[in-house]
Amino acid sequence: MAGRKTRTAWTEASDSELLKWKIRDLKLKLAGTPVAEYLTQINDELALRGLGFRCYAWLSTDWFTPDHLCGFAIPFYLAHPRLIRLERRQMLEVEGGTREECLKIMRHEAAHAIDNAYGIRRRKQWRAHFGRAGEAYAASYTPDPTSREHVQNLAYWYSQSHPLEDWAETFAVWLRPGSRWRSRYADWPALRKLEYVDAVMSELVTKAPVKRTRAYEEPLSSIDLTLEEYYERKRAAYSEDSSPALDGQLQHIFPAAPDAPTQPRAAAFLRKYRRALVRSVAQATGQHSYLLDSVLREMIARCKAKDLRVTRATDEDRISAAILLTALSSQFLYGGHPQYHR
Repeated sequence: MAGRKTRTAWTEASDSELLKWKIRDLKLKLAGTPVAEYLTQINDELALRGLGFRCYAWLSTDWFTPDHLCGFAIPFYLAHPRLIRLERRQMLEVEGGTREECLKIMRHEAAHAIDNAYGIRRRKQWRAHFGRAGEAYAASYTPDPTSREHVQNLAYWYSQSHPLEDWAETFAVWLRPGSRWRSRYADWPALRKLEYVDAVMSELVTKAPVKRTRAYEEPLSSIDLTLEEYYERKRAAYSEDSSPALDGQLQHIFPAAPDAPTQPRAAAFLRKYRRALVRSVAQATGQHSYLLDSVLREMIARCKAKDLRVTRATDEDRISAAILLTALSSQFLYGGHPQYHR
């Protein structure tokens, strides 16, 4: 980068200039940011429950809680409005970008941290309610939106992905002030899990944590990537997660050119409604917009390669395309890491 870099020069840089900066050179701090205030609120919520445990956090490249620590990582882009804008332009949305969503994620991460601090997962009753914590994270999962065995906190029914995530989601619902979980889940089997969390937390009010840590994992000072490299890797991860749009599935919606040689091209049709399709499916499923956009780009590419055509009414084909996009994106790979929880 030409000229001398100052600590705040990147805040005024264009996107192309900013992407050349190394993440560690941004010199970001958690203190004084809105997310630091949200962390204080989470600890206040723990205090209101009578618990002596308090979470700590640090900035890294993503949300995660290492198995051996009693704190969690927060993605660095949430530490500055300029980086939030860059994240949205690069990835189409910002995970934790609103106060409400950020608090939901923090309550989830706090559940993993308090589990690490007290070793809650090793209890027999924990296994009876949630399953085996040591169960391998599946490469993918297909959630059941109608299930009442699991609570609903984060998007895409994340509680169904693994026993540890089921615990974290249940705890997050229990912790949220004003959640009225007893009445909200009164007729759900998930109520038993919430009651178990309530019982365990009541017991822990009088107990000190078995483990106390203040260490960080993958802090920003160790991240040598430029922002450009970071986003290249992040986009590649989402692109790899998407399932290829099968030609046969597309041809159920859009016939090939020999059958409709004069009709508009399906690739052009999908490009025209690309943003609307991504937005509507993201709102309906909670899927990440960049993942959906990656799947839709693959659909467009296959339509172009096979010269598929539009033969029905616009609204009918938009609905069919949205259904197919939802089905293909349901193969989302969460990439669970044995040492990290999300």
